[in-house]
Amino acid sequence: MKKDIHIPKVQEIAFAVIEEGDDWVAYLINMNNFSIENTLVSSKGYGKINNRQKKTTSFSHFLGKIEKKSYKKVEYINKSVVGLTNEFFLTFYKDDLIYDKKYIFLPESLIPKNKTKLPLIGSKGIMIK
Repeated sequence: MKKDIHIPKVQEIAFAVIEEGDDWVAYLINMNNFSIENTLVSSKGYGKINNRQKKTTSFSHFLGKIEKKSYKKVEYINKSVVGLTNEFFLTFYKDDLIYDKKYIFLPESLIPKNKTKLPLIGSKGIMIK
């Protein structure tokens, strides 16, 4: 039965985090040659800071339509929670099929030495595809 369920694979969609002043900003990047519809992103942070368990509020962001070869700002990540695991769960529709994928930025990944040039955006940041 499980083998009969088709789960479409998310491809050429990435999350990027860019350092802007004192905060980091998360972006969704659609590198496909098609747009995605009814885009929803849920985010949360969790982990330890100073040996104390911390958890952020869960947020949901409705981004609507993301055009092909484009990007959209999702949320600001305050520097006080950069030391946590930051998780983004993406859900969208394409051709009447629902797609989803989880992107996880580990605490040690959001550091300046991990920055690389980001596609479409053009500035430097940290990306998970």
